[in-house]
Amino acid sequence: MTKNTADETKKTYTKQTYTKQGAAGSTAREEARVMGTVLVTSGTGKTGRRVAERLAALGVPVRAGSRAGGVPFDWQDESGWVAALDGTEAAYVAYYPDLAVPGAAGAMAAFGRVAAASGLRRVVLLSGRGEPQAAVAEEALRGACGEVELTVVRSAFFAQNFSEGALLDSVLGGELVFPAGSAAEPFLDIDDLADVVVAALTGDGHAGAVYELTGPRSLTFEEAAEELGRAAGRPVRYVPVSGPAYAEVLERFGVSGPEAGFLAELFATLLDGHNSATTDDVKRVLGREAKEFTAFTREAARDGAWHG
Repeated sequence: MTKNTADETKKTYTKQTYTKQGAAGSTAREEARVMGTVLVTSGTGKTGRRVAERLAALGVPVRAGSRAGGVPFDWQDESGWVAALDGTEAAYVAYYPDLAVPGAAGAMAAFGRVAAASGLRRVVLLSGRGEPQAAVAEEALRGACGEVELTVVRSAFFAQNFSEGALLDSVLGGELVFPAGSAAEPFLDIDDLADVVVAALTGDGHAGAVYELTGPRSLTFEEAAEELGRAAGRPVRYVPVSGPAYAEVLERFGVSGPEAGFLAELFATLLDGHNSATTDDVKRVLGREAKEFTAFTREAARDGAWHG
């Protein structure tokens, strides 16, 4: 799924907030004191922005790469990669639009070669849970980056897709139209993802690991819509549709035909039930439970996500 689509997060992340996370946060702070610069690709996106804020709060030098930012970084243009990586020690890799798209494996192989040549020590890669083509891209990066330490973080469907992503307008409109059928999904809060990424970037013991991150409870989209409605203070109804019907919906919102077809097919494939099980990998890394979906909805409502 398009987990890396960039809507900027609405809240700032402070050092005080991060230091409340207990043992995992303490380990990260100790390691961060001696860390060099970290490149955050897609640095203005939903995940990249959060990772960059957390690293900065720890005192880690951050280089936030983006197509239009101060540090030019474009997945479609390799010419800026060497400069973006120059002098960095680690990198957070969030490929846009998704590791499952055609061409992603080639881009990962190319990035791996540049990273190895630049002397990069560590890479943390954002991937999709249960995406066979994303796994191909993971292997392409792993095979190309040589001695660079690689940690892969495979994520479940982001809870924030309902509050600052592609499904925000659907929640505001009261109809959550999506090709998920009756399958359950263990929605992951992006704040948990960002905390795991920072722990892997700044701490030891994560080299070679593959973490599958989920929330602590699986919900159907119908159940999620009910919880979203309660938190938002407005009725929200789930409307299941087929993949082709959802592609038509996306095209009406301006998504190109090929991209709409790809996204609809990807969502329908991912949300067929094979990703419904939860994991404890958030707790394994951070020493605390993953955030509950109900807690996410209450926090998002408090922060004004659905006041539109």
